[in-house]
Amino acid sequence: MDVVNESIVGAGQPWTGIVEPGQHLRITDLEGRQGVDFLCYNADNPLERYHAPNTLKAAGTLRLTTGHTLYSDEARPIMTMVADSVGGYHDTIGGCCSAHSNEMLYGVKDCPGCRENFLTGLEQHGLGRRDIVPNVNFFCNVPVVNDGELAERSFVPLPNGGSHPSDHVELRAEMRVLVVISNCPQMNNPCNDGQPTSIRIEIFEAG
Repeated sequence: MDVVNESIVGAGQPWTGIVEPGQHLRITDLEGRQGVDFLCYNADNPLERYHAPNTLKAAGTLRLTTGHTLYSDEARPIMTMVADSVGGYHDTIGGCCSAHSNEMLYGVKDCPGCRENFLTGLEQHGLGRRDIVPNVNFFCNVPVVNDGELAERSFVPLPNGGSHPSDHVELRAEMRVLVVISNCPQMNNPCNDGQPTSIRIEIFEAG
């Protein structure tokens, strides 16, 4: 494969980039048990962006994995998951953490989260608060039981103990895509095992 961009994103930091049609984006959890909040937009018209209801209706499941497509609010494919080493344990309903939700849920003040990272990343592309929509949380598990109840505080460890070092997801761009990522700084629930760590992001041409 021909890697065109490779970045190590430090614990709790944002990242943004453009993925051209046909290119692949790979997100690797370098040390394991790290949550990664993910948004994507049509890079040429950011008003078109990831849409959770369309994506989940098309998939027929809350657990996205290899072969599933992330759809836009116009029901067009944005990205397709082509590899997933953790087998679908990615949250699609919990949204991003924030300073406000950390205070609401955990009683912790002045504790920024992924919303603040998204705002930092979006600002680089002339976007802002109005452009944040419910996102995908890779490597995060939010079980929904039969009566519709969510796990306490939403996030619990994955059934196998969590993502492992070098676990990854890989997505193919179906249009020119603006990707905005927060390498989650959360320390108040189990999604990062209380200790955020670094991730690697690669953009490459498929063989």
